[in-house]
Amino acid sequence: MRKLGLTFFSLFLSVLLYAQSGITVLTGRVVNRQDGRALAHVSVSTPDESLSTVTNDDGEFTLKTPVRPTHIVFSHLGFRTQRVSIGSQTEGLKVRMVPSAILIEEVVISANEPLEIIRAAIRKIPENYPVVPSLMHCFYRETAQKGSRFIAVSEAVTDMYKTSYRYGPQYDAVQIVKGRRLMSTRSSDTLGVKVMGGPIIPIMLDAVKNSELLLNEEELFHYNLKTELPEKIGERAQYVISLSPKYLLTRPLFYGKLYIDQESLAFTRVELQLDMADRGLATEYMLVRKPRGLHFNPRELSTTINYKTVDGLTQISYVRNVIRFKCDWKRRLFASSYTVTTEMVVTEQLQGNNVHSIRGRDSFGYRDYFYDKVAFFDEPDFWGAYNIIEPTESLEHAIHKLKKLNQ
Repeated sequence: MRKLGLTFFSLFLSVLLYAQSGITVLTGRVVNRQDGRALAHVSVSTPDESLSTVTNDDGEFTLKTPVRPTHIVFSHLGFRTQRVSIGSQTEGLKVRMVPSAILIEEVVISANEPLEIIRAAIRKIPENYPVVPSLMHCFYRETAQKGSRFIAVSEAVTDMYKTSYRYGPQYDAVQIVKGRRLMSTRSSDTLGVKVMGGPIIPIMLDAVKNSELLLNEEELFHYNLKTELPEKIGERAQYVISLSPKYLLTRPLFYGKLYIDQESLAFTRVELQLDMADRGLATEYMLVRKPRGLHFNPRELSTTINYKTVDGLTQISYVRNVIRFKCDWKRRLFASSYTVTTEMVVTEQLQGNNVHSIRGRDSFGYRDYFYDKVAFFDEPDFWGAYNIIEPTESLEHAIHKLKKLNQ
């Protein structure tokens, strides 16, 4: 496993964009029809899936399209895919998604079957994933909280260049197209800690492409694998395979789940949580740098990677990474809790003549600081026609307070 580099206060969330005149803006909220609960991280896309976004923690979304669609499509783990007609109303749409049920046939599962399913899915990667380069427009956001209070918000529209899935991520790259940051000016909020992450994290956390992370024989040997009850993503049944460490190594392993399409054997979702049994090993994995005299106490590192299949090919569509830790200075009585959340959603994908590689100064490096690439910016129409993830109510309130601090 390769250690990822990112800055704590250079928090960002990448969402892909589309810039044209005559934009139609669709807004609404997605809930569970059974209990009315808001559904976060629901995929929202046009019928041809050329443009997409995801709902925020309050279930809200904003989708900007150059051509007014007749329908928009909603997809989420454990729920039926839903197509919603677009009539005269384009704002304040209320979407009620229906949980999906899977009829379970009685089957006998051998102890080796989970590993065999994973091996079969790995063998089919060249068939299920693109073998030609692609360029993705994305929206990226990082947020940092001290306790329950937001102290930093960084956002960017990015381009992400992906080579063939037959190769690793070494030639993949990210560049920032447009970005902004809002940070607390309180001296007590300035921690100076650098943890894993940054705009490069969607490349390193593409578990299907970056086989060093998990999906290789050497890594899988260290895990207990178990076939769980199947679930649905949209209308497609998924194998669900849980994994847990067999033992402690000199580096931390993961707990998690792999979702594999039962028909195509494509990896469709990966959920990982870093094993915190050895806090020292977890610190080595998560922490890049800290000031002298500061005590770093890791609490959680969890990652979700979603993949979407379009025209028979599957590719990364959404990444969410959450890091929780405590920090305290020597001789201080209490420690402060921090949460760093990174999100990236692919909003548009280009192939063919529209694809170009990202090189040199345009490429965002592993050791680059996100806040050095973008500036403090306050402009109501800053994002224009780009697709972004709608802020949650608490995030909007936090941004308003941070703006006041910077005035």
